Amino acid sequence: MNKQQQIANANTHLPPCLQILNARLVDFDSDAGNAELQFEVSEQFCHSVNVVQGGNVTAMLDAAMSHAAFMQNPEVIALPTLELKVSFLEPTLAGPATARGRVVKAGNSIVFLEGTLINSDGKISATSTSTAKLVKRKQQ
Repeated sequence: MNKQQQIANANTHLPPCLQILNARLVDFDSDAGNAELQFEVSEQFCHSVNVVQGGNVTAMLDAAMSHAAFMQNPEVIALPTLELKVSFLEPTLAGPATARGRVVKAGNSIVFLEGTLINSDGKISATSTSTAKLVKRKQQ
């Protein structure tokens, strides 16, 4: 499967929690362990004054980080989060947002990840780090 087919396949299988945020994988680099997702967040995910609620910001960051790991290793079938930290730096408003995830280090069963969310003004609105368990396909 070429890169565009892998992106199309990933977008076809997005879970409902990402579909509702109008997510789509737009790029990845499996060698570098990077992934980029774009979102079009509606006002229904905001609280006061059009600001996206923090749990939804966290979901966008988590999705980018996990896609970085999934796209790097096709044997990974699940990625339960063991620890997640988010820093909110600027407001994320309804509308377009870009989330970038990166694999910092992957072992046999644990992966360390970083994420960055860029708001519609082009500013970094949130950053994250995560530790997750790599659940791989059983070897036949």
